[in-house]
Amino acid sequence: MERTLAQAANQLGLTRPQLIALLQEKGLLNERRLPTYPTRDREYLRVKDGQWYHEKYGMQYSQSTRVRQAGIRWLADQLDIDLPAIPADRRDVA
Repeated sequence: MERTLAQAANQLGLTRPQLIALLQEKGLLNERRLPTYPTRDREYLRVKDGQWYHEKYGMQYSQSTRVRQAGIRWLADQLDIDLPAIPADRRDVA
């Protein structure tokens, strides 16, 4: 499962702008808000390529950062954030 920066920030108890500022301060995101080291950090962050057609301007392209499932704990460690305990899943209890 992948999350947007806003969803990841919410899980870390931050706002999206706070998360972006912290990641840029640590050198994990560049000025375009994309991973600074996409190969090194590929287990945790990835670049999502998007495209759409605009009537007047033709094909438009965009890139955004997505946080992979393993990236939440990694970001918490990188940013020295204490994550809340994950509640136990009791659905398998017989």
